[in-house]
Amino acid sequence: MAKLLLLFVICVGLLPVAVQAQENTEFIPGEVWKDTDGNPINAHGGGLLYHNGTYYWYGEYKKGKTVLPEWATWECYRTDVTGVGCYSSKDLLNWKFEGIVLPAVKNDPDHDLHPSKVLERPKVVYNKKTGKFVMWAHVESADYSKACAGVAVSDSPVGPFIYQGSFRPNNAMSRDQTVFVDDDGTPWMSWGNGTCFLVKLKPNMTELDGNIEILKMPKFVEGPWIHKRENLYYLTYASMGKGRETISYATAPSMEGPWTYRGVLTGMAENSFTIHPGIIEFKGQNYLFYHNAILTIDGKSGATGRRSVCVDYLYYLPDGRMAYVEQTKEGITVKPKTAAEVAEIVNPYTDEKEVVVEKEVIAD
Repeated sequence: MAKLLLLFVICVGLLPVAVQAQENTEFIPGEVWKDTDGNPINAHGGGLLYHNGTYYWYGEYKKGKTVLPEWATWECYRTDVTGVGCYSSKDLLNWKFEGIVLPAVKNDPDHDLHPSKVLERPKVVYNKKTGKFVMWAHVESADYSKACAGVAVSDSPVGPFIYQGSFRPNNAMSRDQTVFVDDDGTPWMSWGNGTCFLVKLKPNMTELDGNIEILKMPKFVEGPWIHKRENLYYLTYASMGKGRETISYATAPSMEGPWTYRGVLTGMAENSFTIHPGIIEFKGQNYLFYHNAILTIDGKSGATGRRSVCVDYLYYLPDGRMAYVEQTKEGITVKPKTAAEVAEIVNPYTDEKEVVVEKEVIAD
């Protein structure tokens, strides 16, 4: 198990699995996931940190009425910013609510964290050199024109996090951040909406270090996710399929590249234009998290802005490539495939070609 683990959970709606207090021992597809107090887990668009034997799940804490602004030209449903909530777990099944670790700033209308703004997709990493926990998040104005990267720090994984401010790297829109810490402690950040950016962070993990790279990933849309397995690095992302998003990926021998596009990892999600990836290893088994929009909760059906998290087994081939993932309703309630069964998996996207990804360096 990697010492640092960030799960890019890209939900806006409730999760389609259930946890009944501390007695739960399995996932139950199609049910609402509850914390150890019996309340629905409220950690939208979140990420996981693994630290000292405990998992910490950070996500947008949603309260109040969901509205579609009058000016909206797309489905940008919103609720007022409450802050970033945190849950802790030893087993990824039973989650204890640790509270709001980065709260909204209610008395300053101009503040990034004012309830009228947008705060999305928090990711937290631990900095061994400073002993600090560092949170990166997508910070927005209500109309999504700000598009900045926000950063906060804490002495504890359960907060409080102190907000440091926001900025636009190279004055370019910054959305869907993911943060990856390599085995040698080097931190990296990737983000993008239409263009995939990659940059090294300084040792304090709160500032950029050097030039920003543009990775010209085929059909890149958004939601990059980085992980490492053995000696290979993987960059997985939402890509454009035939009218809706799919998930594709590339690999590299180092974070400096060269990156090679490997094709589609999984296809379009049911009832959803979008589909975003998160990949983890837990107790020797690998998993792909993604979302669709098929659940009806409290009488509200799934939609672009009401997503449900899904998880299926992920398998690696002998050469390091990932096998195509077929999306199932059973998820991980069934046994994993055998090696012989994995060898028989056929990727239906037969027209995909492996190519070396071009890179452009932006001088800082």
